[in-house]
Amino acid sequence: MTDDRLIVALDVPNAVAGLNLAERIGADVGFYKIGLGMLTGGGLALANELKQEHGKRIFLDMKLFDIGATVEAAVRGLAQFDLDFLTVHGDPHVVRAAKEGAAGSDMKILAVTILTSLDRADLDAALIQPGDVQDLVITRAGRAFEAGADGVIASPQEAAAIRALPEAAGRLIVTPGVRPAGAALGDQKRVATPAQAIKDGADHIVVGRPIWQAPDPAEAAQSVLLELSRA
Repeated sequence: MTDDRLIVALDVPNAVAGLNLAERIGADVGFYKIGLGMLTGGGLALANELKQEHGKRIFLDMKLFDIGATVEAAVRGLAQFDLDFLTVHGDPHVVRAAKEGAAGSDMKILAVTILTSLDRADLDAALIQPGDVQDLVITRAGRAFEAGADGVIASPQEAAAIRALPEAAGRLIVTPGVRPAGAALGDQKRVATPAQAIKDGADHIVVGRPIWQAPDPAEAAQSVLLELSRA
C-alpha cells in the first residue's frame, strides 16, 4: 500500500525520462506531479500512461491563468484524461471558471496562492500589494476556497494558518517547497521538512529534486516515506 501523501515531482525534460524515473522509483510511490516544463515533452501522454497503465495518481501542475472562458475550456479538455489534481492560479475568477470546466469529473482544482520560490522582494518587483507574505497567502487561500477551490497550493510555512481557516474544512492543502533535513534548498525560499509539513496541516507534500537528483531515487523516496510514517 503506497502512501499518497507523498507526491513525487517528475521535473525532468520529457516523457521518456519521466517514465524511466518512475520505473526506477518503483511501486512505493503512487502519486506523481507532471508540470508545465514537460508539456512540450510529452507530459500529457506520460500522465495518461502512468494513470491508465501503471495505476498511478496524477497531479497536473499547469498553473492555468487566463480569462474565464479560456480557463473553463482548457480545464474541460484536461478533465477528459481522468487526472486527479490540476492547478490554476488562485484568482477567484480563474477558480470559478476551472470548477465549471471540471464539472462532472473527479479532478480536483487546486489554487496556487503565492509561489514558494517567491519572497517579499519578488512580490514588490511584481507590484503585488504590500503586506506580509504569509498574510497574503492566507487571504488568497480563503478567497480561493470561497470561489470553490477543492484545495490550495501553499508553502509548508503557511499550512497551519490555512488549515485553521473555517473555509478550509474538508479542503486539501498541498505543499511544495518540502525538503528532507540536509537537502539543498534549490530555488525554494519558504520550506519545511516532510514531517513538519504534515504536522502543520498539509494533506500532501510535493518533493522533486531531493528524489530525482539522488543517486538512488527509490532509496530517497523511501526515506521520505519513512519520515511520513513517523510523522
